[in-house]
Amino acid sequence: MQPVIDALVYVVDDDAGVRDALAWLLRTRRLNSETFDSAEAFQQQMQQMHQTQTQAPQSQPSCLLLDVRMPGLNGLALFDWLVERELHQAMPVIFLTGHADVPTAVDAVKRGAFDFCEKPFSDNALVDRVEQALAQSHGVMAARRHSQLLRVRQSELTERECDVMRLVVEGLPNKLIADRLDISVRTVEVHRSRVFEKMEVKSAVELANLLRNMAP
Repeated sequence: MQPVIDALVYVVDDDAGVRDALAWLLRTRRLNSETFDSAEAFQQQMQQMHQTQTQAPQSQPSCLLLDVRMPGLNGLALFDWLVERELHQAMPVIFLTGHADVPTAVDAVKRGAFDFCEKPFSDNALVDRVEQALAQSHGVMAARRHSQLLRVRQSELTERECDVMRLVVEGLPNKLIADRLDISVRTVEVHRSRVFEKMEVKSAVELANLLRNMAP
């Protein structure tokens, strides 16, 4: 798998030895990392990045290596916080667990975590999953950027063009659209052409698929 360019791996673990070992391991695979000794420290940075808006928490492909058991705010509570803000989709979470935590980690995967790795873990297997998580992050972010671009295009449509687009997507022919909107067929044709041009599509089917696949 080709490495994702400009990616960042966050490591949250209260054990300094684990943090240092993971940072070194990631460097051997040319992956940048940032480490935190507590869930609270990571949470605070995410909040600061969002509040200042100088750098969005998900401005680059990223993933999170998260220990389950930590003093204070534990890994599961931090994961729930990320899920509530829908940050876990573009920043996949890989839990680092002890044997006793495996059932808990499995439940977290069912709720949207990317995976879990049981300690002691295989270095190669862990980094392979990290790279796969970063690839997912890159894909999610690319889809969101594309959807944002589509929304910008859609915002440039006039009210009448939106009316025509909605009926075109429903599959109505120009004559029925004209009757429904009480305008001439020629006017429908003009609006339809402008909709296709602004949305950069060539057919009603392509337009329908474009709108259907727009990410929320």
